[in-house]
Amino acid sequence: MKTKTNSKIIFSISEDDVQIEAIEKIGRKLTFDEMQIAKKGLEFGILTGIHIIYNTILSEMIKK
Repeated sequence: MKTKTNSKIIFSISEDDVQIEAIEKIGRKLTFDEMQIAKKGLEFGILTGIHIIYNTILSEMIKK
C-alpha cells in the first residue's frame, strides 16, 4: 500500500486477514459481495473511532 508521503504503514488489515476471521467465525470464506460489505464495515468502524484510539495512545504516553 502506498501513502501520499511514502511514510511507513503502522497497521493494516488484508483481505487474507478478513478471510481468516471469516473462516474462524462462520466456517467459510467470504464471497466477493460479502468482502465488499466487510470492507465498508471496517472502514466505517476504524474511521469512526480513530480519534478515540489516538487520544488513548497519546494519553498513555503522557502518563509515563
